[in-house]
Amino acid sequence: MKLHDLRPSPGSKTKKKRVGRGPSSGRGKTAGKGHKGLLARAGRANMVGFEGGQMPLIRRLPKRGFINSFRTEYAIVNLKTLSSFETGQVITPQVLRESGLVKKRGISVKILGEGEIDRPLIVEAHRFSASARAKIEQRGGQARVIQRA
Repeated sequence: MKLHDLRPSPGSKTKKKRVGRGPSSGRGKTAGKGHKGLLARAGRANMVGFEGGQMPLIRRLPKRGFINSFRTEYAIVNLKTLSSFETGQVITPQVLRESGLVKKRGISVKILGEGEIDRPLIVEAHRFSASARAKIEQRGGQARVIQRA
């Protein structure tokens, strides 16, 4: 077999059907869209959440409470998980992400005081609980607050 012998499989390459090109084309007049109706119109065929004229689910369900769109979401890291790091190591959100303790990218990190640490660590995070800060400093480490970029 040579390059000039290569051909696509029979039936795999078909010509595009040109709709709305006259009555003899087989797809003239309404161009295969039927008469009137939503699907015959130009623009979006049906909008997201449209249920054929029935009251959409999002409008049928009751709305309760308040959703704060400016809420800051934090990735929670407990002190007991920081015990795997070496003495005096600077632990930043980037280091936590690389070690797999923080999954999401671009999220703020908060250190909570659950568990104990047995070595001095320098921890940089966006927030600290009071107990976590006290336990880190009690062991001779530092709890540095960094600003969100």
